[in-house]
Amino acid sequence: MTSSTWRIGVIGAGWFASRRHCPDVVSHTQTQLTSLCRRDETALAKMGEAFQVDDLYTDYRELIASGLVDAVLICSPHDDHYEHTLAALEAGLHVLLLLEKPITIDPKQGQQLVDRAAELGRVLLVAQNPPYWRHCERLRQAFSGGELGALESASIGWVGNALGVLGRQPLPDDLPGVVPPTLFRGDATAHGGFLVDGGSHLLCELIWCTELRVDNVTAQMDDDRADVRAVLGLEMSNGAMVSLVQTADSQIRSKRQYCTYYGSQGTALVTGFPFQLQLQTASGTQQWSEEELPDLPTPLDDFVSAMNGDAQIRIKGTTAVHIVEILAAAYEAAQSGQRTAVTKV
Repeated sequence: MTSSTWRIGVIGAGWFASRRHCPDVVSHTQTQLTSLCRRDETALAKMGEAFQVDDLYTDYRELIASGLVDAVLICSPHDDHYEHTLAALEAGLHVLLLLEKPITIDPKQGQQLVDRAAELGRVLLVAQNPPYWRHCERLRQAFSGGELGALESASIGWVGNALGVLGRQPLPDDLPGVVPPTLFRGDATAHGGFLVDGGSHLLCELIWCTELRVDNVTAQMDDDRADVRAVLGLEMSNGAMVSLVQTADSQIRSKRQYCTYYGSQGTALVTGFPFQLQLQTASGTQQWSEEELPDLPTPLDDFVSAMNGDAQIRIKGTTAVHIVEILAAAYEAAQSGQRTAVTKV
């Protein structure tokens, strides 16, 4: 199926959608932002005014059944993804999940969504960051092309301050976006901790760039239900050992990311933000800023191309589900204090 203009609705039309997805849909040549949904009527009206959308809903089922959308962006809280995505798929719509979220918080439910999308012939794209970052594409090429050889070890670190969106500090006055974020990320009973929210990107970088799986996890967290700080030990499918450290309560508000990948033929260093990639091999040292690397499609570009039948999406459903498998094992490991196998659903 192709369409000259795909009509897009947003379920969970909030802070992040206002910063990233809604502007992308409005500016894209093949999409039209037709409908918005969220439960807060005041915030919904503000979003409608900002993006000149009149078709507004407080019930996602009404948006799905409206006949005014061909596809939806699911930008709702983590534990609502399964319900919202399944309903959209069953209605015959294509689905793009929120950029910074895992597919679900339950691996089995994530696999059910992937399977159902395949059965129905629908595009289900979980838009994690790394497949759309140019430095990650180059790092993936370095592993797949043999420049770095086989992964022997890696160290992945992210330090920033997310206490505002976790509901632990007042939100900054200069936070961008049409509406402020809701604080669902701080609800441990429904959503887990910051590892679920931001850590999914780090795990995606590791498994997408190396094309390896994680077999076993050890974990220590400041709170094994609502973590702000987490340390993971990851045993990869080829036997390589990887450490991942995430700290979300830094006194420095700007995000800092430092990742080192040790291969049998060389070393890769990733620093951010902004990102730079350095490859050290027997042939010498090469370094690139993000702007010096070839352009990649955005998640929305990728989504539209797939709906048009022009290309396969850059992240497989199995990869998106494996991220959640790792997360589930990490929380189990933190709670038990034991090395935990990552179960493939």
